[in-house]
Amino acid sequence: MSETIEKTNSINQPRYGCSLGSLYTAAAIPRVIPITHCGPGCADKQFTATAFYNGFQGSGYGGGSVSPSVNASEKEVVFGGAERLSELISATLKVMDADLYVVLTGCIADLVGDDVGSVVSKFQQKGVPIVYAETGGFKGNNYTGHELVTKAIIDQFVGDYDGPKEEKSVNVWSLVPFIDTFWRGDLEEIKRILEGIGLKVNILFGHESNGVEEWKDIPKAEFNLVLSPWVGLELAKHLEKKYNQPYLHIPVIPIGAQETSDFLRKVGEYAKVDSEVVESFIKKEEDYYYYYLENFSDFYSEYWWGLPAKFGVVSDSAYNLALTKFLVNQLGLIPGRQIITENTPEEYQDFIREQYTHIADDVSTTVDFIEDGYTIGQELLKTDFGHKPPLLFATTWDRDIAKEINAGILEIGFPASYEVVVNRSNIGYRGALSLLEKIYTTAISTSA
Repeated sequence: MSETIEKTNSINQPRYGCSLGSLYTAAAIPRVIPITHCGPGCADKQFTATAFYNGFQGSGYGGGSVSPSVNASEKEVVFGGAERLSELISATLKVMDADLYVVLTGCIADLVGDDVGSVVSKFQQKGVPIVYAETGGFKGNNYTGHELVTKAIIDQFVGDYDGPKEEKSVNVWSLVPFIDTFWRGDLEEIKRILEGIGLKVNILFGHESNGVEEWKDIPKAEFNLVLSPWVGLELAKHLEKKYNQPYLHIPVIPIGAQETSDFLRKVGEYAKVDSEVVESFIKKEEDYYYYYLENFSDFYSEYWWGLPAKFGVVSDSAYNLALTKFLVNQLGLIPGRQIITENTPEEYQDFIREQYTHIADDVSTTVDFIEDGYTIGQELLKTDFGHKPPLLFATTWDRDIAKEINAGILEIGFPASYEVVVNRSNIGYRGALSLLEKIYTTAISTSA
Protein backbone atom coordinates (compact mmCIF):
# COMPACT_ATOMS: atom_id res chain seq x y z
CA MET A 1 0.00 0.00 0.00
CA SER A 2 2.78 2.44 0.93
CA GLU A 3 4.42 2.18 -2.53
CA THR A 4 1.41 3.77 -4.23
CA ILE A 5 1.26 6.85 -2.02
CA GLU A 6 2.11 10.08 -3.78
CA LYS A 7 5.16 11.77 -2.28
CA THR A 8 5.11 15.54 -1.67
CA ASN A 9 7.81 18.09 -0.95
CA SER A 10 5.71 20.03 1.54
CA ILE A 11 3.66 19.33 4.62
CA ASN A 12 0.13 20.64 4.81
CA GLN A 13 -1.84 20.46 8.07
CA PRO A 14 0.99 19.07 10.24
CA ARG A 15 0.14 16.94 13.28
CA TYR A 16 2.95 18.24 15.49
CA GLY A 17 4.77 21.40 16.51
CA CYS A 18 8.49 22.14 16.40
CA SER A 19 11.05 20.99 18.94
CA LEU A 20 10.51 24.15 21.00
CA GLY A 21 7.06 22.74 21.79
CA SER A 22 8.85 20.63 24.39
CA LEU A 23 8.60 23.65 26.68
CA TYR A 24 5.34 21.87 27.58
CA THR A 25 7.30 18.80 28.60
CA ALA A 26 8.88 21.07 31.20
CA ALA A 27 5.61 22.80 32.06
CA ALA A 28 3.96 19.41 32.65
CA ILE A 29 6.21 18.82 35.67
CA PRO A 30 4.69 20.41 38.80
CA ARG A 31 6.37 23.69 39.83
CA VAL A 32 8.71 23.85 36.84
CA ILE A 33 9.07 27.07 34.83
CA PRO A 34 10.29 26.93 31.22
CA ILE A 35 12.31 29.93 29.96
CA THR A 36 12.44 30.31 26.19
CA HIS A 37 15.36 31.87 24.32
CA CYS A 38 13.60 32.42 21.00
CA GLY A 39 12.02 34.96 18.72
CA PRO A 40 8.84 36.89 19.52
CA GLY A 41 5.72 34.80 19.17
CA CYS A 42 7.45 31.41 19.02
CA ALA A 43 6.49 30.31 22.53
CA ASP A 44 3.01 31.79 22.19
CA LYS A 45 2.40 29.82 18.99
CA GLN A 46 3.43 26.63 20.77
CA PHE A 47 0.87 27.35 23.48
CA THR A 48 -1.90 28.18 21.03
CA ALA A 49 -1.33 25.00 19.01
CA THR A 50 -0.20 22.49 21.61
CA ALA A 51 -2.08 23.44 24.75
CA PHE A 52 -5.06 25.48 23.57
CA TYR A 53 -6.46 24.30 20.23
CA ASN A 54 -5.68 20.76 21.28
CA GLY A 55 -8.35 19.90 23.81
CA PHE A 56 -8.17 23.36 25.42
CA GLN A 57 -5.93 21.88 28.11
CA GLY A 58 -4.78 25.16 29.62
CA SER A 59 -1.32 26.42 30.43
CA GLY A 60 -0.73 25.03 33.91
CA TYR A 61 1.71 26.47 36.42
CA GLY A 62 4.47 27.43 34.01
CA GLY A 63 3.05 27.45 30.49
CA GLY A 64 1.09 29.93 28.41
CA SER A 65 1.61 33.58 29.26
CA VAL A 66 3.56 32.59 32.38
CA SER A 67 6.66 31.37 30.52
CA PRO A 68 9.38 34.07 30.33
CA SER A 69 10.89 34.63 26.88
CA VAL A 70 13.81 36.58 25.48
CA ASN A 71 11.67 37.61 22.48
CA ALA A 72 14.83 38.00 20.42
CA SER A 73 14.94 41.01 18.09
CA GLU A 74 17.28 42.07 15.28
CA LYS A 75 19.79 43.18 17.91
CA GLU A 76 20.09 39.63 19.28
CA VAL A 77 20.34 38.24 15.76
CA VAL A 78 23.27 40.55 14.91
CA PHE A 79 25.10 40.71 18.23
CA GLY A 80 23.94 37.53 19.93
CA GLY A 81 21.45 37.10 22.74
CA ALA A 82 23.53 35.58 25.55
CA GLU A 83 23.55 38.78 27.60
CA ARG A 84 19.82 39.25 27.15
CA LEU A 85 19.22 35.65 28.27
CA SER A 86 21.33 36.17 31.39
CA GLU A 87 19.26 39.26 32.26
CA LEU A 88 16.04 37.33 31.71
CA ILE A 89 17.09 34.44 33.95
CA SER A 90 18.08 36.87 36.73
CA ALA A 91 14.75 38.65 36.49
CA THR A 92 12.85 35.36 36.41
CA LEU A 93 14.53 34.17 39.60
CA LYS A 94 13.39 37.34 41.36
CA VAL A 95 9.71 37.17 40.44
CA MET A 96 8.88 33.54 39.66
CA ASP A 97 8.83 30.77 42.25
CA ALA A 98 9.81 27.35 40.94
CA ASP A 99 11.58 24.16 41.97
CA LEU A 100 13.33 23.96 38.61
CA TYR A 101 13.87 26.30 35.65
CA VAL A 102 14.35 24.89 32.15
CA VAL A 103 15.88 27.08 29.44
CA LEU A 104 14.91 26.09 25.90
CA THR A 105 16.33 27.59 22.73
CA GLY A 106 14.56 28.45 19.50
CA CYS A 107 15.89 28.68 15.95
CA ILE A 108 17.42 32.15 16.33
CA ALA A 109 19.61 31.24 19.30
CA ASP A 110 20.76 27.99 17.73
CA LEU A 111 21.51 29.56 14.35
CA VAL A 112 23.35 32.54 15.83
CA GLY A 113 25.32 30.16 18.03
CA ASP A 114 24.62 31.64 21.46
CA ASP A 115 26.54 29.74 24.14
CA VAL A 116 23.49 29.02 26.24
CA GLY A 117 25.31 26.32 28.19
CA SER A 118 27.85 28.87 29.43
CA VAL A 119 25.10 31.29 30.49
CA VAL A 120 23.16 28.62 32.36
CA SER A 121 26.25 27.09 33.98
CA LYS A 122 26.99 30.37 35.80
CA PHE A 123 23.63 30.09 37.53
CA GLN A 124 24.12 26.38 38.17
CA GLN A 125 27.42 27.14 39.92
CA LYS A 126 25.52 29.43 42.27
CA GLY A 127 23.20 26.58 43.24
CA VAL A 128 20.24 27.67 41.11
CA PRO A 129 18.13 24.65 40.00
CA ILE A 130 18.30 25.33 36.28
CA VAL A 131 19.06 23.32 33.13
CA TYR A 132 19.05 23.99 29.41
CA ALA A 133 18.18 22.13 26.21
CA GLU A 134 18.92 23.20 22.64
CA THR A 135 15.53 22.80 21.00
CA GLY A 136 15.68 24.90 17.84
CA GLY A 137 12.88 24.01 15.44
CA PHE A 138 15.20 22.36 12.94
CA LYS A 139 16.16 19.79 15.63
CA GLY A 140 12.81 18.08 15.03
CA ASN A 141 9.28 18.13 16.42
CA ASN A 142 7.63 17.90 19.84
CA TYR A 143 8.60 14.26 20.20
CA THR A 144 12.26 14.96 19.47
CA GLY A 145 12.24 17.95 21.80
CA HIS A 146 10.57 15.89 24.54
CA GLU A 147 13.53 13.53 24.65
CA LEU A 148 16.03 16.41 24.57
CA VAL A 149 14.38 18.07 27.57
CA THR A 150 13.98 14.91 29.66
CA LYS A 151 17.60 13.97 29.05
CA ALA A 152 18.75 17.50 29.96
CA ILE A 153 16.90 17.39 33.30
CA ILE A 154 18.36 13.97 34.12
CA ASP A 155 21.94 14.80 33.16
CA GLN A 156 22.14 18.37 34.48
CA PHE A 157 19.78 18.28 37.48
CA VAL A 158 19.26 14.72 38.69
CA GLY A 159 22.92 13.90 38.14
CA ASP A 160 24.94 10.81 39.01
CA TYR A 161 23.86 8.10 41.43
CA ASP A 162 25.44 4.84 42.56
CA GLY A 163 23.27 3.99 45.55
CA PRO A 164 20.79 1.15 46.08
CA LYS A 165 17.68 0.58 43.99
CA GLU A 166 14.20 0.64 45.52
CA GLU A 167 12.50 -2.71 45.07
CA LYS A 168 9.38 -2.79 42.88
CA SER A 169 9.73 0.84 41.83
CA VAL A 170 9.41 1.99 38.23
CA ASN A 171 9.85 5.09 36.07
CA VAL A 172 7.18 5.35 33.38
CA TRP A 173 7.99 6.84 29.96
CA SER A 174 4.90 6.95 27.82
CA LEU A 175 2.65 9.64 26.32
CA VAL A 176 4.17 13.04 25.57
CA PRO A 177 2.54 15.83 27.65
CA PHE A 178 0.20 18.25 25.87
CA ILE A 179 0.88 17.10 22.31
CA ASP A 180 -0.93 13.89 23.32
CA THR A 181 -4.34 15.40 23.96
CA PHE A 182 -5.43 13.02 26.74
CA TRP A 183 -2.07 12.71 28.49
CA ARG A 184 -3.26 13.87 31.91
CA GLY A 185 -6.03 11.32 32.36
CA ASP A 186 -4.08 8.58 30.59
CA LEU A 187 -1.01 8.93 32.81
CA GLU A 188 -3.24 8.95 35.89
CA GLU A 189 -4.80 5.65 34.79
CA ILE A 190 -1.38 4.12 34.06
CA LYS A 191 -0.19 5.05 37.53
CA ARG A 192 -3.40 3.79 39.16
CA ILE A 193 -3.25 0.33 37.63
CA LEU A 194 0.49 -0.10 38.20
CA GLU A 195 0.08 0.89 41.84
CA GLY A 196 -2.83 -1.54 41.96
CA ILE A 197 -0.44 -4.48 41.49
CA GLY A 198 1.93 -3.17 44.16
CA LEU A 199 4.49 -1.04 42.32
CA LYS A 200 5.84 2.34 43.39
CA VAL A 201 5.36 4.50 40.30
CA ASN A 202 7.26 7.58 39.19
CA ILE A 203 4.81 8.92 36.59
CA LEU A 204 6.90 12.15 36.33
CA PHE A 205 4.33 14.41 34.63
CA GLY A 206 0.99 15.86 35.62
CA HIS A 207 -0.97 16.11 38.84
CA GLU A 208 -0.01 12.62 40.02
CA SER A 209 3.70 13.46 39.85
CA ASN A 210 5.56 14.58 42.95
CA GLY A 211 7.45 17.13 40.88
CA VAL A 212 11.21 17.47 40.94
CA GLU A 213 11.51 15.26 44.05
CA GLU A 214 10.10 12.42 41.96
CA TRP A 215 12.62 13.19 39.21
CA LYS A 216 15.41 12.97 41.78
CA ASP A 217 14.15 9.47 42.57
CA ILE A 218 14.57 8.32 38.95
CA PRO A 219 17.99 6.67 39.57
CA LYS A 220 16.59 4.75 42.55
CA ALA A 221 13.94 2.95 40.50
CA GLU A 222 14.37 -0.76 39.91
CA PHE A 223 13.56 -0.43 36.22
CA ASN A 224 12.16 1.82 33.48
CA LEU A 225 8.93 1.08 31.65
CA VAL A 226 8.69 2.36 28.07
CA LEU A 227 4.99 2.20 27.23
CA SER A 228 5.00 3.45 23.66
CA PRO A 229 5.98 2.17 20.22
CA TRP A 230 9.19 4.26 20.25
CA VAL A 231 9.08 7.46 22.32
CA GLY A 232 11.21 6.96 25.42
CA LEU A 233 13.34 4.13 24.07
CA GLU A 234 16.47 6.24 23.54
CA LEU A 235 16.06 7.72 27.01
CA ALA A 236 15.67 4.26 28.56
CA LYS A 237 18.88 3.15 26.86
CA HIS A 238 20.59 6.26 28.21
CA LEU A 239 19.39 5.49 31.74
CA GLU A 240 20.55 1.90 31.37
CA LYS A 241 24.08 3.16 30.77
CA LYS A 242 23.94 6.01 33.27
CA TYR A 243 22.35 4.21 36.23
CA ASN A 244 22.68 0.53 35.30
CA GLN A 245 18.89 0.47 35.11
CA PRO A 246 17.15 -2.17 32.96
CA TYR A 247 14.05 -1.33 30.98
CA LEU A 248 10.91 -3.10 29.82
CA HIS A 249 9.50 -2.04 26.46
CA ILE A 250 5.79 -2.62 25.85
CA PRO A 251 4.78 -0.93 22.57
CA VAL A 252 1.00 -1.17 22.97
CA ILE A 253 -0.67 1.23 25.41
CA PRO A 254 -3.48 -0.89 26.89
CA ILE A 255 -7.13 -0.06 26.23
CA GLY A 256 -9.88 -2.24 27.71
CA ALA A 257 -9.84 -5.27 29.98
CA GLN A 258 -8.16 -7.75 27.65
CA GLU A 259 -5.14 -5.62 26.75
CA THR A 260 -4.82 -4.05 30.21
CA SER A 261 -4.86 -7.38 32.03
CA ASP A 262 -2.21 -8.75 29.64
CA PHE A 263 -0.15 -5.60 30.21
CA LEU A 264 -0.30 -5.94 34.01
CA ARG A 265 0.70 -9.62 33.86
CA LYS A 266 3.75 -8.74 31.72
CA VAL A 267 4.83 -5.94 34.05
CA GLY A 268 4.11 -8.02 37.15
CA GLU A 269 6.20 -10.91 35.86
CA TYR A 270 9.08 -8.60 34.92
CA ALA A 271 9.01 -6.87 38.32
CA LYS A 272 8.63 -10.21 40.15
CA VAL A 273 5.39 -9.16 41.79
CA ASP A 274 3.46 -11.94 43.54
CA SER A 275 1.11 -13.33 40.88
CA GLU A 276 -1.70 -13.63 43.43
CA VAL A 277 -1.51 -9.88 44.04
CA VAL A 278 -1.61 -9.19 40.30
CA GLU A 279 -4.51 -11.55 39.66
CA SER A 280 -6.48 -10.22 42.62
CA PHE A 281 -6.27 -6.67 41.26
CA ILE A 282 -7.09 -7.81 37.73
CA LYS A 283 -10.18 -9.68 38.94
CA LYS A 284 -11.45 -6.63 40.80
CA GLU A 285 -10.94 -4.37 37.78
CA GLU A 286 -12.39 -6.84 35.30
CA ASP A 287 -15.47 -7.32 37.49
CA TYR A 288 -15.96 -3.55 37.37
CA TYR A 289 -15.32 -3.34 33.63
CA TYR A 290 -17.51 -6.22 32.58
CA TYR A 291 -20.39 -5.15 34.81
CA TYR A 292 -20.73 -2.02 32.70
CA LEU A 293 -19.96 -3.85 29.46
CA GLU A 294 -22.73 -6.35 30.20
CA ASN A 295 -25.23 -3.53 30.47
CA PHE A 296 -23.80 -1.88 27.37
CA SER A 297 -24.40 -5.14 25.47
CA ASP A 298 -28.15 -4.50 25.41
CA PHE A 299 -27.55 -1.43 23.27
CA TYR A 300 -24.93 -3.21 21.16
CA SER A 301 -27.10 -6.22 20.39
CA GLU A 302 -30.16 -4.15 19.49
CA TYR A 303 -28.29 -1.56 17.41
CA TRP A 304 -25.83 -3.88 15.67
CA TRP A 305 -27.46 -3.42 12.27
CA GLY A 306 -26.89 0.33 12.32
CA LEU A 307 -23.42 0.43 13.85
CA PRO A 308 -20.13 0.94 11.99
CA ALA A 309 -18.25 -2.13 10.80
CA LYS A 310 -15.00 -0.48 9.67
CA PHE A 311 -12.74 2.21 11.06
CA GLY A 312 -9.72 4.33 10.21
CA VAL A 313 -7.12 5.83 12.52
CA VAL A 314 -5.06 8.92 11.67
CA SER A 315 -2.84 9.72 14.66
CA ASP A 316 0.51 9.36 16.35
CA SER A 317 1.85 5.81 16.58
CA ALA A 318 1.03 5.34 20.28
CA TYR A 319 -2.70 5.95 19.97
CA ASN A 320 -2.87 4.41 16.49
CA LEU A 321 -1.60 1.02 17.59
CA ALA A 322 -3.51 1.02 20.88
CA LEU A 323 -6.84 1.94 19.28
CA THR A 324 -6.45 -0.52 16.43
CA LYS A 325 -5.90 -3.44 18.81
CA PHE A 326 -8.83 -2.41 21.03
CA LEU A 327 -11.28 -1.87 18.18
CA VAL A 328 -10.42 -5.19 16.53
CA ASN A 329 -10.04 -7.44 19.56
CA GLN A 330 -12.70 -6.10 21.87
CA LEU A 331 -15.30 -4.55 19.57
CA GLY A 332 -14.90 -6.76 16.52
CA LEU A 333 -14.48 -3.87 14.08
CA ILE A 334 -12.59 -4.18 10.81
CA PRO A 335 -9.49 -2.01 10.20
CA GLY A 336 -9.93 0.12 7.08
CA ARG A 337 -6.95 2.47 7.12
CA GLN A 338 -4.19 3.23 9.63
CA ILE A 339 -1.98 6.29 9.12
CA ILE A 340 0.76 7.37 11.54
CA THR A 341 1.51 11.08 11.46
CA GLU A 342 4.26 12.10 13.90
CA ASN A 343 7.25 11.64 11.58
CA THR A 344 8.38 8.44 13.28
CA PRO A 345 12.15 7.95 12.94
CA GLU A 346 12.89 5.47 10.15
CA GLU A 347 14.76 3.11 12.46
CA TYR A 348 11.51 2.32 14.31
CA GLN A 349 9.13 2.07 11.36
CA ASP A 350 9.68 -1.60 10.51
CA PHE A 351 9.22 -2.59 14.14
CA ILE A 352 5.92 -0.68 14.26
CA ARG A 353 4.76 -2.19 10.96
CA GLU A 354 5.39 -5.62 12.45
CA GLN A 355 2.97 -4.87 15.30
CA TYR A 356 0.16 -4.48 12.77
CA THR A 357 0.76 -7.92 11.27
CA HIS A 358 -0.58 -9.59 14.43
CA ILE A 359 -3.34 -7.28 15.66
CA ALA A 360 -5.28 -10.43 16.53
CA ASP A 361 -4.77 -14.17 15.98
CA ASP A 362 -6.63 -13.96 12.68
CA VAL A 363 -6.33 -10.26 11.83
CA SER A 364 -3.44 -8.37 10.29
CA THR A 365 -3.35 -5.02 8.57
CA THR A 366 -0.91 -2.48 7.20
CA VAL A 367 0.05 0.99 8.34
CA ASP A 368 1.33 4.02 6.44
CA PHE A 369 3.58 6.79 7.72
CA ILE A 370 2.32 10.09 6.26
CA GLU A 371 2.81 13.64 7.54
CA ASP A 372 1.13 15.67 4.81
CA GLY A 373 -2.53 16.42 5.46
CA TYR A 374 -3.46 16.62 1.80
CA THR A 375 -2.00 13.18 1.11
CA ILE A 376 -3.77 11.78 4.16
CA GLY A 377 -7.08 13.08 2.83
CA GLN A 378 -6.49 11.58 -0.62
CA GLU A 379 -5.65 8.19 0.89
CA LEU A 380 -8.80 8.20 3.01
CA LEU A 381 -10.92 9.05 -0.04
CA LYS A 382 -9.44 6.05 -1.86
CA THR A 383 -10.17 3.65 1.00
CA ASP A 384 -13.09 1.24 0.76
CA PHE A 385 -14.89 1.49 4.09
CA GLY A 386 -17.91 -0.53 2.93
CA HIS A 387 -21.53 0.54 2.71
CA LYS A 388 -21.96 1.59 6.36
CA PRO A 389 -20.66 4.91 7.68
CA PRO A 390 -17.22 4.15 9.19
CA LEU A 391 -15.63 5.55 12.31
CA LEU A 392 -12.64 7.84 11.83
CA PHE A 393 -10.32 8.40 14.79
CA ALA A 394 -8.37 11.46 13.73
CA THR A 395 -7.94 15.21 14.26
CA THR A 396 -9.62 18.53 13.56
CA TRP A 397 -7.77 18.63 10.24
CA ASP A 398 -9.73 15.57 9.09
CA ARG A 399 -13.28 16.78 9.71
CA ASP A 400 -13.95 17.79 6.09
CA ILE A 401 -12.74 14.43 4.79
CA ALA A 402 -14.93 12.69 7.39
CA LYS A 403 -17.94 14.46 5.88
CA GLU A 404 -16.97 13.37 2.38
CA ILE A 405 -16.73 9.72 3.36
CA ASN A 406 -19.77 9.98 5.65
CA ALA A 407 -17.75 8.94 8.70
CA GLY A 408 -18.34 9.60 12.35
CA ILE A 409 -15.22 11.39 13.56
CA LEU A 410 -13.63 11.20 17.00
CA GLU A 411 -10.78 13.63 17.59
CA ILE A 412 -8.10 11.70 19.43
CA GLY A 413 -4.93 13.58 18.55
CA PHE A 414 -3.30 16.90 17.76
CA PRO A 415 -4.98 19.17 16.87
CA ALA A 416 -8.30 18.51 18.61
CA SER A 417 -10.17 21.80 18.63
CA TYR A 418 -13.67 20.29 18.83
CA GLU A 419 -12.88 18.51 22.11
CA VAL A 420 -12.64 19.99 25.60
CA VAL A 421 -10.39 17.75 27.66
CA VAL A 422 -10.06 18.18 31.41
CA ASN A 423 -8.77 14.86 32.72
CA ARG A 424 -10.49 12.36 30.45
CA SER A 425 -8.73 9.09 29.76
CA ASN A 426 -9.21 6.57 26.95
CA ILE A 427 -6.95 3.82 28.27
CA GLY A 428 -6.82 1.11 30.88
CA TYR A 429 -10.03 -0.25 32.38
CA ARG A 430 -11.74 3.00 33.34
CA GLY A 431 -10.67 5.02 30.30
CA ALA A 432 -11.93 2.36 27.91
CA LEU A 433 -15.46 2.71 29.30
CA SER A 434 -15.40 6.45 28.61
CA LEU A 435 -14.05 5.74 25.14
CA LEU A 436 -16.91 3.31 24.47
CA GLU A 437 -19.41 6.03 25.39
CA LYS A 438 -17.72 8.45 23.02
CA ILE A 439 -17.47 5.94 20.16
CA TYR A 440 -21.09 4.89 20.14
CA THR A 441 -22.52 8.30 20.88
CA THR A 442 -20.66 9.43 17.76
CA ALA A 443 -21.84 6.38 15.82
CA ILE A 444 -25.54 6.82 16.48
CA SER A 445 -25.31 10.58 16.02
CA THR A 446 -23.74 10.06 12.60
CA SER A 447 -26.36 7.55 11.51
CA ALA A 448 -29.25 9.74 12.68
